[in-house]
Amino acid sequence: MNKYRGTQFLSITLITVALLTACNKPPGNFEGLQRTSSNAVNVADADVTENVKRALQGDPELIIVTTRKGDVRLVGVVDTQRQIDTAIKLAQRADGFHTIHNELIIRK
Repeated sequence: MNKYRGTQFLSITLITVALLTACNKPPGNFEGLQRTSSNAVNVADADVTENVKRALQGDPELIIVTTRKGDVRLVGVVDTQRQIDTAIKLAQRADGFHTIHNELIIRK
């Protein structure tokens, strides 16, 4: 009876560890554009937002930039797809971001 209980305990422990480990995986179909370099570590969100806004200077003023834990969100309405592509490229040049989420839409 003790062998069965020990095996049962070991099995439950291994399954729990496997499940907890699997929960830490990043999603496979991630929508954001992620930076692969390590300069996104320990940068204040306000600084990241300011860096992205500075990079976007001259682009449409209707783009709102918010940052949370290094994840930058671009929200707004623009006239063309080219403006969206340019805004993303410029934002990628800014220092400190971890991921850029594009929520820009084209005005109809």
